[in-house]
Amino acid sequence: MKYLIVIEETETGYSAYSPDIPGCVSTGATQDETLANMREAITFHIEGLRQEGFPVPKPSSVSSNIEVAA
Repeated sequence: MKYLIVIEETETGYSAYSPDIPGCVSTGATQDETLANMREAITFHIEGLRQEGFPVPKPSSVSSNIEVAA
């Protein structure tokens, strides 16, 4: 499955979350590290949901970039 993740710069690196998987977050020193950590976090989160008998959220979020005059 493909989940949308949002990566944001912080004072100490980067953080990430997925709108489709509440509570699943990760951090890293670089964007690439944060992406890898988030992939691991989502995999771990989904495994936990399955073990507990909860449904796995289906990916539903989309993103777009728009250009505006600033």
